[in-house]
Amino acid sequence: MACLQQVRRRVAMNSRLGEWAGLAAWLIACAGLLAQASEARAAMNFCAAPAMQTSERTSSAPAVQALVKRVAARLNDQPKPLAHLHTEGTLPHEGIYDQSVEAEQDLELMRDAALVWRATGDERYLKLVDRFLLAWATTYQPSFDPIDETHLDSMILAYDLTASALPVKTRNATAAFIAKLANGYVARVDAQPRPLTGTYRNNWESHRVKLIAMAAFTLDDRKLINAAQRLFVEQIGTNVAPDGATVDFSERDALHYVTYDLQPLVVAALSARRHNRNWLTQRAPNGATLARALDWLAPYALGDKTHEEFVHSSVAFDAKRREAGLPGYSGQWDPKSSAELFHLAARLSGRYASVAQRLASMPPSWLSVCLPLPAR
Repeated sequence: MACLQQVRRRVAMNSRLGEWAGLAAWLIACAGLLAQASEARAAMNFCAAPAMQTSERTSSAPAVQALVKRVAARLNDQPKPLAHLHTEGTLPHEGIYDQSVEAEQDLELMRDAALVWRATGDERYLKLVDRFLLAWATTYQPSFDPIDETHLDSMILAYDLTASALPVKTRNATAAFIAKLANGYVARVDAQPRPLTGTYRNNWESHRVKLIAMAAFTLDDRKLINAAQRLFVEQIGTNVAPDGATVDFSERDALHYVTYDLQPLVVAALSARRHNRNWLTQRAPNGATLARALDWLAPYALGDKTHEEFVHSSVAFDAKRREAGLPGYSGQWDPKSSAELFHLAARLSGRYASVAQRLASMPPSWLSVCLPLPAR
């Protein structure tokens, strides 16, 4: 509005033809500033605003220091993107499992570097994000397997934090990649017969919804946002019973998979929260909500209830992992494995803060910097 008001005043004052060239140049500059402001508003959707309150700065300081130390040691790293990631259904050392896990460290690094840049303003970290985003956006080819690609949420968050400051080439390439990813997932879900079954109703779908929602709100794409909300509500109704129990618990007989199912839905809800949408209590047609699912898990997280993991799982791969000796696939569930889930949930509602604190006194450092304080 300030630019437009100044334009009107200048047009009224400058009637001589010779002054129009200067006015045109000024208008172009003004338009550029408006475009930059628009990009900056659209680019910060998940994490807290850059200008953090004093209490938030105090709360996040140790975490910022931890992230700075971690990322500074890798400032000169070069990205190692893969054309595909694949860990789903495989054990360590099988196929490209190990290479995929190593490559996923790139995604975490770019997220952490983006957070450090936001917290410190040090351009070296922005350059790292730029380098890694461009490499991945121009190399990776989506497979649309949400278990293989769930860690791309870190790439989306890195873009979300830095988009307004990125070079045009990187910004455009990354935005196009994120749009391709999200639209591809939406198309595949929408092509399924209803009611949804199999991996379109279990934790796989939760991870699809997470990626779609993060992409939609980061790109500020109205069509994608509508699809994300529609698919989120559908997943709650398909996956969560009115009492809060999930399909994954009945299929896998494991709280491990309840956590793995709910965490991406909480991240999706956090993405929506930045746009003043409350998905925590969004009710599905069957009466289920994300809040009820978290409430169902809370007594186990607090230790009031216990559970022997995977005893009656219907999935053969769970037995294979147990036989391979992978931790967490036999014995009692460890409540601390849900610490990050409940720290994320506490950013949606303060009612989960006490559960999160019991599990871990501090959230992961990236979350402390991204969203320093629990919700009220």
